[in-house]
Amino acid sequence: MKKPIIYQLFPRWFTYVNDHCVPNGTLRQNGAGKFNEIDKHILTAIKQIGVTHVWYTGIIEHATKTRFPGIKPCNPHVVKGEAGSPYAIRDYYDVSPELAEDVKHRMEEFESLVQRTHDAGMKVIIDFVPNHVAREYASDAKPKGVKDLGEDDNKGMFFEPNNNFYYITGQAFAPSVDMGQGKDAYQEMPARATGNDCWHASPSINDWYETVKLNYGIDPWNGSRHFSPIPDTWHKMLDILMFWCGKGIDGLRCDMAHMVPVEFWHWAIAQVKHEFPHVIFIAEIYDTALYHSYINDGGFDYLYDKVTLYDTLFNIVRNGASTQTLSACWQTVDDIRGHMLNFLENHDELRLASPQFAGDAVKGRPALVVSATISTCPMMIYAGQELGEQASDAEGFSGLDGRTTIFDYWSVPTIRQWLSKTALNRRHPLRDYYKRVLRMCNSEKCIALGGMFDLMYVNPHLTRQYAFLRHHDKDVLLIVANFHNELVTIPVHIPDHAMQRLNLREGSVSAQELLHHDNQTFELSSSKPLTLTIPANDAVIWKFISK
Repeated sequence: MKKPIIYQLFPRWFTYVNDHCVPNGTLRQNGAGKFNEIDKHILTAIKQIGVTHVWYTGIIEHATKTRFPGIKPCNPHVVKGEAGSPYAIRDYYDVSPELAEDVKHRMEEFESLVQRTHDAGMKVIIDFVPNHVAREYASDAKPKGVKDLGEDDNKGMFFEPNNNFYYITGQAFAPSVDMGQGKDAYQEMPARATGNDCWHASPSINDWYETVKLNYGIDPWNGSRHFSPIPDTWHKMLDILMFWCGKGIDGLRCDMAHMVPVEFWHWAIAQVKHEFPHVIFIAEIYDTALYHSYINDGGFDYLYDKVTLYDTLFNIVRNGASTQTLSACWQTVDDIRGHMLNFLENHDELRLASPQFAGDAVKGRPALVVSATISTCPMMIYAGQELGEQASDAEGFSGLDGRTTIFDYWSVPTIRQWLSKTALNRRHPLRDYYKRVLRMCNSEKCIALGGMFDLMYVNPHLTRQYAFLRHHDKDVLLIVANFHNELVTIPVHIPDHAMQRLNLREGSVSAQELLHHDNQTFELSSSKPLTLTIPANDAVIWKFISK
């Protein structure tokens, strides 16, 4: 089994090469990338850096201000940005028309992309957004016999177990956001609860006001759970999961999974895996207290490691925190380490090279090595991360926030340059570094399959470096990441306990450095440290050669 290396790719901007985009521009003005443009050459180049899975973000049709032939337009007052949020789903059974060259054949174009990705030797992940939908959710592509969300709801009840939504009875939807005037106004009566668990009729601009919370059978007023008989929402969401798995996808990244009861996941994931055993489930989850439950009870394969490893690495890179804090990360999730998903960027987070984070992509290299090699768990990168994208554009709704927009029609400078005819196969120093690290994740069994031994407890002098061992059978890797802005020469102790546990013999041992292709002979001793030289903002990975 391979260690998953996931490449998050946002088709709306990934292949679009307009270098004159207008802030808040329309689709006509700024354009958008297409399914068909993600061709075999691009997919081959992605696979070459070690990627095993591509996460196509923004596939399912979402609310947008753009008009498309044969599709009813959305009210612009409940859409964020010109393009709209890919997490305000408008039709669970359709794909975003903006991504198709021929809107009438948009689903076929997506299915062809899935096949091309498989032909390139990679698997496909898409989003499943189970907690909320767009305020104007209405499926015109649902299979025959499927009823729409809310179609049979009792709108006179705030909570009813078989309602799909929560209704603020007797009150109109009145957010602190302009809903328009006259015939162009957006009206909702009674108001429905907003997606971020806003249970009243007047969400603020900081709430997810463009979305509606789905009801999975929990009464929010008293916390009572009504799961028998199975609520209607459960059945409808399971049908949607089965529909997309039937399209040949290999995984689902489940948005805000912890806002949906674990009992639903236990029920639904088991049924999906019975029909599609190869499909993996990834949970976006930010509450460490729920980690074990969503793995052991819910059935998820992997969870975001945001509040432990990501946040700790952010503080080390951005704020100069001690690397000694990293040991607590794996200790927090020690028994489920293989189920975590590590990352340094995604669509919600700051770009690593942005001024708000590291300010320089090179400063993120030690964090990359730690994230990718500390565990057998998956590693994810965000398209453009490997090219040093700084997110220096104020695209419109998104603003100058250190992130690449998910709300606007836009083109990303580093991706645009990489896709140019002369650059696609040209060497790029940072991308080459990512390639070495990511490919090593599966070429070295110590990383893909092995165990980890933290060395920080015997190296308290290390505050800007992080040292640990990875091991499998007779192979041992010594990995030391240097978060300092200068080259360092440091002593690193390997204790007797590690020597015995990993069958390391004292005395001379040959070693290969896997990142920079060096060779050296070390004198291993539990009583005398090794002396290592590590470049600034870099790492060394020494592989001890067994005789």
